[in-house]
Amino acid sequence: MSGRLDGKVAVVTGGASGLGAATVRKFVAEGARVVIADVQQEKGRQLAEGIGPEAVFAFADVCREADVRGMIEVAVAEFGGLDCLFNNAGFGGVTGDIETTDMGEPYERTLGAMLTGVVLGMKHAVPHLKARGGGAIISTASVAGITGGLGPHVYSAVKAAVVNLSRSVALQLGPFSIRVNAICPGGIATPIFAGQLAQSGGNEDYAAAVRPLLKEMQPLPRTGEPEDIANAACFLASDEASFISGHALVVDGGLTAGNWAPPGEPSAIDAMVGAFGVDGADDLDMVVHDPRK
Repeated sequence: MSGRLDGKVAVVTGGASGLGAATVRKFVAEGARVVIADVQQEKGRQLAEGIGPEAVFAFADVCREADVRGMIEVAVAEFGGLDCLFNNAGFGGVTGDIETTDMGEPYERTLGAMLTGVVLGMKHAVPHLKARGGGAIISTASVAGITGGLGPHVYSAVKAAVVNLSRSVALQLGPFSIRVNAICPGGIATPIFAGQLAQSGGNEDYAAAVRPLLKEMQPLPRTGEPEDIANAACFLASDEASFISGHALVVDGGLTAGNWAPPGEPSAIDAMVGAFGVDGADDLDMVVHDPRK
C-alpha cells in the first residue's frame, strides 16, 4: 500500500539518523512532506538533499523552546501547515546506580531532551493541528517505560512519563480530532548502544555489531530495525489509525511478554543491560553537543 500520508505535513525530531531517518523516508514514500528537525546539521541536510523537495532540514535542539517553535514554523512556512508531529529525539541519558546519579548537566539534559522536548513539541504543534481540523502527535517512549530492568533509571522514568503524558493529552485533544499516541520500541539496532561513543562517530557500525545480541533478546528470532518503528509511526500518523488515541504501541518482538531466553540459556536481557547499560528502545539522534556554541 502507498499514499497513506498523501497531502500530510509532518515534523520528525531526531530525524537525521536512526529511527527518525527511517521514519522520514517512510513518511515521504507514503506521500508526506517532512521537516527533519535535529541538532545533527550535516546529516540532516544530507538526508533532506537526498530526498528532494519533499523534505527540509531545520536545526532544533528540543530542549530549547525557541528551536521547537521554529521547527513548527518551518513546516508551516515551507509546506503550508502541520498534520503530524513525531517527538522522536532522544539518547541514552544519565546512567548509573540511583545513589550515584549525576544530578548536574547530564540529568538536566536527559529530562530536557526526552521529556521537556516532548511537552514543547506538543505545545507548539497543537495550534496548527487545530487549524487543520485534527492530526496526530506521536512520541517515542520505550519498553523501559512500561516494565523495569530494561534501561537506566532516569531514562526509564522519563519514558514512562512520555507514555502517561500521551494518555493525558489525548483526553484534552480528542474533541479536536487530534490523536496522541506513543510508540514503545524494544531492541532496535540503532546507535543508542554506543552510549557516549556517539560523540566520536562510527555509530552505525557499532549498531551493526550488536545485532547478534539483539537477535536473541526476544521470542521473534530477528533484530528489530529502525524500519519497524517507522512502519508503526506511519500507521499511527495515517487515517487508518483514526480511532486510536491515548495508546502506547509496543513494537518489541515479544520482549515484554516475559523474560524470555532460548531453552537452557540465561536471559539475553540481563546480558544486554550488563554490557551496555541501556536498552535498544530509542535512537541517539539528540546529541549533547550544540554546534552553535
